[in-house]
Amino acid sequence: MGDPAGVGPELVLRALADEELKSVCRLVVFGDVALLAQCAKVTGLPPPVGKIVSPAEFLSQGRPEHPVQAENPVQAILVDHAGLIDIDKFVPGRVDPACGAASFAYIQSSIDSVLAHRVAGVTTGPINKEATHAAGISFPGHTEMFAERAASGPWCMMQYSPEVTCTFVTVHCGYAEVPALLTERAVLETIELTSQALKRLHGREPHIAVCGLNPHAGENGLFGNREEQLVIIPAIEQARRLGISVEGPLPPDTAFLPGKRKQVDAIVCMYHDQGHIPLKALAFDTAVNTTLGLKVIRTSVDHGTAFDIAWQGTAIPDSLYAALRLASRLASD
Repeated sequence: MGDPAGVGPELVLRALADEELKSVCRLVVFGDVALLAQCAKVTGLPPPVGKIVSPAEFLSQGRPEHPVQAENPVQAILVDHAGLIDIDKFVPGRVDPACGAASFAYIQSSIDSVLAHRVAGVTTGPINKEATHAAGISFPGHTEMFAERAASGPWCMMQYSPEVTCTFVTVHCGYAEVPALLTERAVLETIELTSQALKRLHGREPHIAVCGLNPHAGENGLFGNREEQLVIIPAIEQARRLGISVEGPLPPDTAFLPGKRKQVDAIVCMYHDQGHIPLKALAFDTAVNTTLGLKVIRTSVDHGTAFDIAWQGTAIPDSLYAALRLASRLASD
């Protein structure tokens, strides 16, 4: 459900009522049923409908039937984390440590369930990092939470959309930290993970571009500390020796031009905003965030909690729907 004070609850309500989604997946919602009902009342959206169980009850039961395979399945299960939020004190659109703690609890419960094979995959709603940090939770984001418990080896973030797909060597860190985190191994692992994921999604060998770190991809060592020559180029060359179709390093300011996007299946970026800025400009409503290298399927919306419009019933659900469809597609492979 994400942070209760954000747009997550109303997006969940829309998903629960969407007939097309019901035909492709069975939803299991980890959140607070009373808050969902309150959100429905405030926004005028359909109230939550489904079988309500506690987290312990859900984990102790057998795996739910797939909706296509069962004769009369319950179309949704609501795993109710009641009591984490005091509804009388709850204020939508505000940073609240209680909401940060609650959103973390929902995430951990979903990870418990996917690791126990109670669900086939997890799609996460938006959380507020200020709220989770105020609750004493040190993870910088969803990606790191899942990686700690479910990574099978190297992992990275991928932002997937029909317009452009990006993966990231570094994610939630400050700009000053990026150069030290860039190693030949880290760049190579990100290229490999990207290649494996896109081969699975597209059913063919992908072609990948890699960005440089510095302006003009370093201009042959004139800019930066020769990160391209010392780290990025050796990683690209090694990837080619492994049989991966890859080019670069490309100047970041031209890597996302329409012509180049038509030639490549994904662009490997060195840091968060290098890829997120063009991706959100091109595909804000349709991009899906997923974590590569996990033992489980995890996708996410590609937007934040949007406190300024939370609980108004106006949040666009397209990114959530795309994330749910991708998780269902990956789970069916």
